[in-house]
Amino acid sequence: MNTNKMRKYFLICFSLFLFSTASVEAQDNVKKDKKEFVNNWKTLSKITFRKQYDELLGFKIDIPVFSEDVKKLEGKEIELKGYIIPTEGYKSHTEFVFSAFPYNMCFFCGGAGPETVLEVKALEPIKYTAEAVTIKGKLELNGEDINRLMYALSDVTLVKKKK
Repeated sequence: MNTNKMRKYFLICFSLFLFSTASVEAQDNVKKDKKEFVNNWKTLSKITFRKQYDELLGFKIDIPVFSEDVKKLEGKEIELKGYIIPTEGYKSHTEFVFSAFPYNMCFFCGGAGPETVLEVKALEPIKYTAEAVTIKGKLELNGEDINRLMYALSDVTLVKKKK
């Protein structure tokens, strides 16, 4: 995601933060594994940061240090329940930001940390909704490129609700 998209996204989030009153629903971000439920957002929060000098920027930046639990998920398909944060309008997109929290509480607008958002690359466009949705895809970790989020999901599909 390029810098202009990130700036545009930040401005959208900030504006919505000022006017939004969305409520937080409990995060049941789960993946069935041997009939047990695992909260993947909770696992993704198991990170620390180390300071590293960036020659291009001329100051120290935070570099994520992924826990062993997070590293075990790398390259695996996971499910997450959360909110679509569009970067280019409110329509169907194959690339967007996905957040554990709604707009007014997401990393860019609220007090959440960078571990609560990830980049999405979907196989087919997913229609925007303000409601929580569940997606699944292959987890990628990013500890190097400061112009991207530290988590990404590729080959993403929308998980349909069972009726």
